[in-house]
Amino acid sequence: MDDQDPGLQLVHLLRAVTVELDLFAAEFAARNGLHSTDVRALIHLLDARRESVDATPGWLGAQLGVNSASTTALVDRLERLGLVRRERDTRDRRRVLLVVRDEAVTLGWSFFGPLIEEMVAEMRSFDEGELATVRRFLVAMRDVSEARRRVQRGGSGRAAGDGAGGSGGR
Repeated sequence: MDDQDPGLQLVHLLRAVTVELDLFAAEFAARNGLHSTDVRALIHLLDARRESVDATPGWLGAQLGVNSASTTALVDRLERLGLVRRERDTRDRRRVLLVVRDEAVTLGWSFFGPLIEEMVAEMRSFDEGELATVRRFLVAMRDVSEARRRVQRGGSGRAAGDGAGGSGGR
């Protein structure tokens, strides 16, 4: 590809943002005795809570792409650290739900809060139309990446350019 292609330049910039955010998360993990997978697990669990999704160990393992033994070890670790707890599902006592503890939210906000606040403040310099375009762009890039990851794993998924539309936002 041509390095002057505006799309490729955006891909490089998106990658740079991703790397920077990954380094930020790695610093959080190192300071708090966590593995990078632990941080990803907490993010998934926080997203599930925000979206009212019942997070079970099986669901979390699927989100992370890890087997049940690894998921159990990860949940045990997060539970020992006081960041999550297991609860019986009141509707189906056979199911165990994973709940993020308030301590984890407080810990996360103490580290990521200033970054998030600065990012949101910077976004206020964009008008609604610009933000809508950025949102559409990020959703499309997320969808392309998810689809390509599924294809690489050999699972069902649409490759980029096959007519898959964006899902809006998550």
